[in-house]
Amino acid sequence: MKKIAIFIFLLIATISHAQQWKTNLEEAKKEAAEQQKNILLVFSGSDWCAPCIKLDKNVWQSEVFKLEAEKNWILVKADFPKKKSNKLPPELATSNKLLAEKYNKGGNFPLVVLLDSNGKVKGMNGFKNISAQEYIALIHTLEK
Repeated sequence: MKKIAIFIFLLIATISHAQQWKTNLEEAKKEAAEQQKNILLVFSGSDWCAPCIKLDKNVWQSEVFKLEAEKNWILVKADFPKKKSNKLPPELATSNKLLAEKYNKGGNFPLVVLLDSNGKVKGMNGFKNISAQEYIALIHTLEK
């Protein structure tokens, strides 16, 4: 019984700090407007882009980023995997392509774009080999 209680506690703790990355920018805009937050749009090549993978591991998965994001941003990820085993559903691949045509014309990976709740670009940045705390501070500089 004690093991079950510990397992349930850990499961709840994990879920409560899980990031809610969205894939639909229109839904993210509505949520951002309701919560008066900006949108953090990330273009990633999750299975081929080494800097994308490092950014995910060092920043996006960090507890400090998860807590900061929950307070300040609506998260949207546009992923562009290359391996057949990671292939996206056609409608999501099309949606990501349209996002890239609007916000990532240069085809940069990773690309982090800060948007207001209307989808207007406030700033953008790429990979930086810095700590999660420093990357959070960098994102906040784009808000000004």
